[in-house]
Amino acid sequence: MPSAEVLQETPRVVISVGKKKTAVARAIIKPGIGRVRINGYPLELWPIEMARIKMSEPLILAGELAKKVDIDVNVSGGGYMGQAVAVRIAMARGLVAFFQSQELKELYERYDPYMLKGDPRRTEHKKPGIKHARSKRQKAYR
Repeated sequence: MPSAEVLQETPRVVISVGKKKTAVARAIIKPGIGRVRINGYPLELWPIEMARIKMSEPLILAGELAKKVDIDVNVSGGGYMGQAVAVRIAMARGLVAFFQSQELKELYERYDPYMLKGDPRRTEHKKPGIKHARSKRQKAYR
C-alpha cells in the first residue's frame, strides 16, 4: 500500500476515460467512503451479474484504497458488456491516477494488461457490393 505521504499529495478530483468498441465511460473519482455509481445507480444494483463482476474487478484488486474514494461513472454507447469493460478501464485508470500508485498500476497490469491500456480491436467495416464485412457470394460447382 502507498505511504501516508502519497495519500496526502493525491489530487482532489480525477476524471478518467475508458473505451471499448463504441462504449465510452467517464469516471469521476473524489475522496469519499467507497460509493460507486454507474449512471446514477449503485454498482451493487446493476442488473446484469457478469457485467457487475467485470466492473467491480478494479475495486476488488485495489482493496482498502477503493474504500477511500467515491466513483461516479457515466457510460454510453455499445452493448452492456462493452459498457462494463469501458467502466472497468475508466475506474482502473482513475484509481491509479488518484492514488499515483505504481504498485496499483503494476497489480492491474499483472492481472489483465487490457485493464489500463484498453482493447484495440474494432468492428470491421462493411465493404461495397457485399452484405457484411467478409461475406462472399456462395460458390456453385455445378
